[in-house]
Amino acid sequence: MSEIELRALPFDAPVSRALIRDALADLGQRYGGSGDETPVDAAEFVPPHGAFLVAYLGGEAVGCGGWRSHGTAGDTAELKRMYTAAAARGRGVARAVLAAVERSAREHGRKRLILECGDRQPEAIAMYSSAGYERIPNFGFYRDEPGCVSFGRTL
Repeated sequence: MSEIELRALPFDAPVSRALIRDALADLGQRYGGSGDETPVDAAEFVPPHGAFLVAYLGGEAVGCGGWRSHGTAGDTAELKRMYTAAAARGRGVARAVLAAVERSAREHGRKRLILECGDRQPEAIAMYSSAGYERIPNFGFYRDEPGCVSFGRTL
C-alpha cells in the first residue's frame, strides 16, 4: 500500500478547488442542491487562523480537510471540507487527514475541534465517533436543519 503524503496548500489552490468541487458534488448527491451553502472564505484557512491540507496517495490528490478559527475565544477550530475520493476510501486517508488537521489546529493554539455534518454521512459519523468525537449542540449554518449532527473533541 502506498504511503499517504499530506501537504498544506492554499484553500484556493487548483488541486484544493478540484477536491472541494468533488466534495460538494458528493454532498449534493446525498442532500441535493449544491451540497453545502455554508459561507467559506479562502482567507479563513491561512495560518495562524486556519489551514488546509491535501492528501496524496501514489502521487494523486485523493483527499482534503481544513480548519478555521471558530468563535471569539480563539481556542476553538472548526473542521471544514473533509473529503476522501471514492476510489481511495477505506485506505486510511480520512483518518490521516483528520489527525493532521487536529495536529495543525493544536500547533496554532486551538484546544477544541468542532464540526457539523449530516445524518446521510454514516461513514463520516462512524469515523468521528471512533476518533473520540462526541455529539455537541448543533451550531453553524445548518444548526436548525433536520439531519444536522455536530461533534466536538478536545485536542
